[in-house]
Amino acid sequence: MEAPAPHSPAESGTVQIVVTSPEQMRELGRRLAKLLRAGDLVMLSGELGAGKTTLTRGLGEGLGVRGAVTSPTFVIARVHPSLGEGPPLVHVDAYRLSGGLDEMEDLDLDVSLPDSVVVVEWGEGKVEELTEDRLQVVIHRAVGDTTDEVRQMTVTGLGERWAEADLSVLAA
Repeated sequence: MEAPAPHSPAESGTVQIVVTSPEQMRELGRRLAKLLRAGDLVMLSGELGAGKTTLTRGLGEGLGVRGAVTSPTFVIARVHPSLGEGPPLVHVDAYRLSGGLDEMEDLDLDVSLPDSVVVVEWGEGKVEELTEDRLQVVIHRAVGDTTDEVRQMTVTGLGERWAEADLSVLAA
């Protein structure tokens, strides 16, 4: 796994990660959960079947939230309350939404964000206006007729919140 790339003030840090199985993806989510706190926005992007929900499942385990983390594609958003002292997890799938932040307003993410960890799948061009401080996770996988489990991931911290964060712990 590679070390973080140099960064600019707007882009706090980037780390490249290779994941070779669904269990490694879940474990990465558990490690990522240790870096997250209430008010954090995580944007996930990648092809269908790339592992966005599997990563979020690990996040839920790491945050200690109630309920099975499954794809919210047909309900758009699910709230998983904390079973302990940590923040709840709001898991959003914006795949079927096309209207940007205006359409997302019905979900009240701006109200949920200060007290929750909000994870948005397919959120590019839709939720960036919620906060300048966010993690962008891009997952690349082989497409086509393949059983290849290898995922190339890029995790980028944006904004002051992530300026001092050591994202290299995710590649451990």
